Amino acid sequence: MSTEVFSQYESEVRSYCRSFPVVFSRAKGAELWTEGGGRYIDFFAGAGALNYGHNPDAIKAKLVEYLQSDNIVHGLDLFTGAKRTFLTALHEKILQPRGLDYRTQFCGPTGTNAVEAAIKIARKVTGRTGIFSFQGGFHGMTLGALAATGNQYNRGGAGVPLGNVHFMPYPHGFMGTFDSIEYMDTILSDPSSGYEKPAAMLLETVQAEGGIVEAPIEWLQRLRELCDKHDMLMIVDDIQVGCGRAGYFFSFERAGIIPDIVTLSKSISGYGLPMAIVLMKPELDKWMPGEHNGTFRGNQLAFIGGAAAIDLWETESIQQQVKDKAEYIESFLKNEIATLDTKIEIRGIGMIWGIDLSKLDEPDKADQVLAKCFEAGLVIESAGRKGQVVKLLPPLTIPMPLLEEGCGILKDAFLASLS
Repeated sequence: MSTEVFSQYESEVRSYCRSFPVVFSRAKGAELWTEGGGRYIDFFAGAGALNYGHNPDAIKAKLVEYLQSDNIVHGLDLFTGAKRTFLTALHEKILQPRGLDYRTQFCGPTGTNAVEAAIKIARKVTGRTGIFSFQGGFHGMTLGALAATGNQYNRGGAGVPLGNVHFMPYPHGFMGTFDSIEYMDTILSDPSSGYEKPAAMLLETVQAEGGIVEAPIEWLQRLRELCDKHDMLMIVDDIQVGCGRAGYFFSFERAGIIPDIVTLSKSISGYGLPMAIVLMKPELDKWMPGEHNGTFRGNQLAFIGGAAAIDLWETESIQQQVKDKAEYIESFLKNEIATLDTKIEIRGIGMIWGIDLSKLDEPDKADQVLAKCFEAGLVIESAGRKGQVVKLLPPLTIPMPLLEEGCGILKDAFLASLS
């Protein structure tokens, strides 16, 4: 079907549809179909919002039942049964078993608003204005979150100077060749460094848009100690790599650390429905009523979907599936893709992996691979500096035959692009 109406009426800000210029009409699991009957395997998962795939039956059944009962759909921040169901599931099945004592804040239903709320409460509690963020990090497109985002292209759309954030070295590439924790400790301890103590450190434990860069466990543990030493809050942005994506419900679990504040969105609703939350230690919950507000912070369908998704994640079969598929992806990438050229670098954890082509000295190579993938029926995107990292982000529940088929398409695309 024609896409003319979109180019005629929709803003030029549209983005993903430029890479996938077809009209999608139906989706199930890890597959999408177009109006014309074309079929695609999904290695994109709604940019991480569909960890359980499209229209998962276990969650859909709960949503349909809720809708058919004429229950409340839009609830602002009223007390509702749906909210109670979600809060109970989150705290009793996820937080308490992990020894995490957090209050839950429902904010505007998108990840960037959760980051805004986290930054605001950190500033309110500490009385400081500065934030330390990290090179390569991505935290959102609204002004506060954008100020903590390193990507110059994204920052260029702000229209105003973005301040009160200092970017620190993230342990990757050249920046990983020296002790960045000691560097931060030095500038925070030196009264002549020119740096004032910030309210918080804001980070992703695995930089997703930054190119699938996993922070070492020891580095994360030392960063936690650094925050404690200098009385700074640690904010972990788990919006893309949380909710099971990294192989754990929270990506920071592997390091055995407890952040002061955590932001979640994307797959927290389990169905791609808009929702974002901030988890904070109880002593940090210094908000006045309505001080961070939002009309759509009471998406009742997202609460129902989120509770069902937690039940789904807590089954051992799902977690074992993620482990098995992660091992398959890692083996495939290292044995079938990295061997095609010694300059190709493979990185990843759980079910988020990147193929870094930046050392090939061909800036458009990743785009060529992605285009060939789409031509052959695979939806996949790029990440990293200048978009030179091919990013694998399939649903956690993708059946093995589909995962293997998609990987086969990916290999063929590389063979065609590198020949």
